[in-house]
Formats: sequence, structure tokens, C-alpha cells
Amino acid sequence: MRRALFVTIATLGLAAASPANAADFKVVANPSVKSSAISSDDLKDVFLGTRMSLPDGSRVEPVLARAGSAHEAFLRDLGKTDSALLTYYRSLVFTGKASMPKRCASDAEVIAYVARTKGAIGYVSAEAKAPGTKTLGLK
Repeated sequence: MRRALFVTIATLGLAAASPANAADFKVVANPSVKSSAISSDDLKDVFLGTRMSLPDGSRVEPVLARAGSAHEAFLRDLGKTDSALLTYYRSLVFTGKASMPKRCASDAEVIAYVARTKGAIGYVSAEAKAPGTKTLGLK
């Protein structure tokens, strides 16, 4: 009986600590981006610097958050830690394959930058209001 109770408590603890998913953030883009949705693979490719445009031909510029729950959820979806992603970008910069993406301190800063920068695409908390941007559905 004690063991069953321990297993139940441990399972509940793991469920509460399980990683977030895409529902914990939303993808916002400058209105110049033609797409209304983006696949997870395309999103990963954009943020890993292997894709500079979306299938509709829209050129995009990734914008990263520096911290926060949306950033943590996005990193889990990307399969990287913050330090691993920065190291990855530094290697792209060092080899001349890309430049460091803009990094913003808050959802409000991401939203403001995306709203004013043609082709910008970023992520913010799912509940964040994002005036001047469009929200891309995840497919």
C-alpha cells in the first residue's frame, strides 16, 4: 500500500514537471510574412538557420527571447538548451553561415521588434497580446 502511494505521488510529480509544449508559446510574425501557419519542421529550420524563407517565399529573420517560460517551452520544442543554441549560433557566425539573431529581454520587446521589422518571426507567451504582428498557427 505504501509503495503504491509512493508510485502515485512520484508519477504526479513527474507529470507536473513534464516539459511544456507548443501550447505554452505562440509564434508571431511581421505582417509582411505571407504565411498564416508554419510547420514545426519549418519553424525549427528557421530558428536553426537552415532556412531563410518559408515555403510561400517570405524571407524571415528569427528573433529569440532571452528568458522566460515561452523561451523555455520553445527551447524544449527545438530540442536545445539556451547555452547549446547560443553555441550553435556562434559556430554559424564563426563559419560565416549566419549572423546572431536579435535577442529580446521580454515578450513586449519581441512583439515590438517583430512588429517593426519586415520578415521578423519570434515567439512569445501564449497569452501575450501582440499588436502589430500576426500569429502564425502551428501545423
